[in-house]
Amino acid sequence: MDLFSDVIGSMRAGRKSFCRTRGTGRWGRRLEPFSGTGFHVVLEGGGWLVTPSAPPVRLGAGDVVFVPYGAAHGLSGVPDRPFAELPTSTDAFPSGDAATSYADVVCGAYRLDKGQAHPFLRGLPDVIHMRSDRHPAMRTLVGLLADRPESGSGADTVVPALIDLLLVHLLRAWHDDADPPAALGDPAIAAALHQMHNNPQHKWTVEELGAAVGMSRTAFARRFTSLVGLPPMTYLTGWRLNRGAWLLRETDAPLASIARQVGYSSEFAFAHAFRREFEMPPGRFRHRERAASR
Repeated sequence: MDLFSDVIGSMRAGRKSFCRTRGTGRWGRRLEPFSGTGFHVVLEGGGWLVTPSAPPVRLGAGDVVFVPYGAAHGLSGVPDRPFAELPTSTDAFPSGDAATSYADVVCGAYRLDKGQAHPFLRGLPDVIHMRSDRHPAMRTLVGLLADRPESGSGADTVVPALIDLLLVHLLRAWHDDADPPAALGDPAIAAALHQMHNNPQHKWTVEELGAAVGMSRTAFARRFTSLVGLPPMTYLTGWRLNRGAWLLRETDAPLASIARQVGYSSEFAFAHAFRREFEMPPGRFRHRERAASR
């Protein structure tokens, strides 16, 4: 079981959107804060990553910008445009003198209904810039994205799959280059997380989880909350519902079956919890996601 893959899965509980766009000259775009996770992959050319409070960062071909929880940021063809002066248009990047600056970029987002970022993402910086040439798997995936046709048979399926893989490898690369989430560095809490993720259908209690990792109920609850940022049962509920959202979107399993798979005793209990978290019933969520993917 791969916790990073599960983090990606929690992102995918939101509505996904992808586009490939090009700009020349003094192109630029400002992206205001939003509920979800975003990214940019520079396929060719380059530009600058612009944020409200930090100096601009140079971007080159193969670079990846990851925005874990929707912080404000922007892209620009030149370094001397303040964040507040970048346009907010969602159209293609404006054209100008290609000799000045050129960029071919895949942009996208997983938009979450209530901005529920996975706790591990909350420990990351607002905006992450990584060079794929330092990580062979990421470099390969960027190359595949650059070679994919923008339309035609299979394009709508292949690009999201490549993006999912790219984000998994990005999180792994960040784990290798920086300090991992504190919870994963603690053997007992990491073991408890594996238990929750591997067996969401089990009727876990705080006492049972603590006993499984050799801790008292009180000590386990205190350490888990401190390192993860949520009490154990709150985290488990969020994971179960995000897993349920993934099953609703990706499978044709009946609602009663999904409820059992994620630890709810009945279809009604699951539907009630799901509506409270996602602000819509499971059936409407499934219909919306299917319609959006057509």
